[in-house]
Amino acid sequence: MEDTLTLGPPTARIMAAPSPLIRAGRSLGRGFGAVASALEWLAGAATLMVGLSALAAVPVVQFLSLGYMLEASGRVARSGRIFDGWIGVRRASRVGGIVAGCFLSLLPARFASSMATSAELIDPGGPIARGWRGGLLALVALTAVHIVASCARGGRLRHFAWPPGSLLWLAGRLRRGGLYAESRDATWEFVGALRLPGYFRLGLLGFVGSMAWLALPVTLLAMGRRAPLLGVVGAVGLGIVATSLPFLQARFAAEGRFAALFEIGAVRERFRRAPWAFALGFALTVLPSVPLYLLKIEMVPKGLEWLPTLLFVALLFPSRLACGWAYARGGRRETRRHWAWRGVGRLAMLPIASIYVLIVFLAQYVSWGGSWSLYEQHAFLLPVPFLGY
Repeated sequence: MEDTLTLGPPTARIMAAPSPLIRAGRSLGRGFGAVASALEWLAGAATLMVGLSALAAVPVVQFLSLGYMLEASGRVARSGRIFDGWIGVRRASRVGGIVAGCFLSLLPARFASSMATSAELIDPGGPIARGWRGGLLALVALTAVHIVASCARGGRLRHFAWPPGSLLWLAGRLRRGGLYAESRDATWEFVGALRLPGYFRLGLLGFVGSMAWLALPVTLLAMGRRAPLLGVVGAVGLGIVATSLPFLQARFAAEGRFAALFEIGAVRERFRRAPWAFALGFALTVLPSVPLYLLKIEMVPKGLEWLPTLLFVALLFPSRLACGWAYARGGRRETRRHWAWRGVGRLAMLPIASIYVLIVFLAQYVSWGGSWSLYEQHAFLLPVPFLGY
């Protein structure tokens, strides 16, 4: 009976359990992994903001930026989780790593180019100038091969850190064969995963539907310069539209139907179930957009359009997530809130809407676009201080 209860020799039982040193090493490894993952996510978020800003600064291509924001709002509206709106952050981190790696890899070639230029100015056609020019050509060729090899390895920043390693990897990979087909398929898979046509369609339809809501009140508001009564009617209409439009956009993005942009009754029903969430989402949409009108006082210099757009995107993207969260919160509750809570929620939105309409009306007197700037409405349309050039 004793033999049947024996668990093994004492030495075996001691060896079965990991030592404290091994456990500490595993914990340290998990900690480093978590930190690396967090840094990768932050780098991807920063790259994403810069990329959306660059897209928003290009006419027509701007709809990609709006479409991405609407898709982010729609995903949060479906799930109720804010982080679901950060679409493709890890993929953006890879793009950011490639851009940073290429920039660092080109620094030696840029230095050699400056030295070759200086040598040519001091002694045109001299031996030193010819030497620098030949060295520059060789360095550019090696750098190009290094960049191609680093991108083929995966494009992470660490792949650009050691050029000899990239060249050795490329030589070994070429011996095995199939590198071109593998790289081509991976590139097409990466580009296809971006879903650019889907974002463009979503942004274009969202722009058209939102403009259909805004066109009449904004036109009446612009006419208020000559007919004050029409301006008052337009101001009231814009305030009413502004309180519902962000959530109509979230509904449209969540369901993928253009008609959802005009289902005001469904949005109001969700407001009755989560009035304070809607008030918070509306405040986070409107209030950050108000200071951005100051950036429309001066014309943006050509070539620097993306700089103010970066601020627009950074401030307006969280508002899209907030509206999606508020819409989802209203859908999770089965009963309406008490009428008093709904009334307080409406009262909280009233001064915010009034401030927004007042700033929009005054902006036409300081913006370089005049009355036409009223139609830009970056809080609901394209996240830029201009529609195009």
